Amino acid sequence: MNKLTIIGNLVRDPELRTTTSGVNVCTFTVAVNRRKTNQNQEPEADYFRVTAWRELGDICAKYLAKGRKVCVVGPVSVRPWENDGKHGANLEVVADDIEFLTPKGETKVEKQVDQQTGYELVDDSDLAF
Repeated sequence: MNKLTIIGNLVRDPELRTTTSGVNVCTFTVAVNRRKTNQNQEPEADYFRVTAWRELGDICAKYLAKGRKVCVVGPVSVRPWENDGKHGANLEVVADDIEFLTPKGETKVEKQVDQQTGYELVDDSDLAF
């Protein structure tokens, strides 16, 4: 089974296109932060190109924007590329399901962090149980 679940932030606004057969497709890139940091103590990230088709693509184009947090579920594939003698690969996810995680009207969620422990402070009303 090939099913990937990622949570991350859009690195730019989504692009909506229509195929020659009239089917809408929306593409965007999601940055997923790693737990480790680089030499400059900045978090490292992996980037996934996401494709959402038809109605799901329409909804993504309408409600998502750069900086929004999403959860994407779907199969992943690796697409090799070559440009001017340089080689690389893109990770592509065809979205089966997308959850919008940034609250409506907000582009970025403010986090309160305990200065002694480094843990995010959460209000009891935010808990699911």
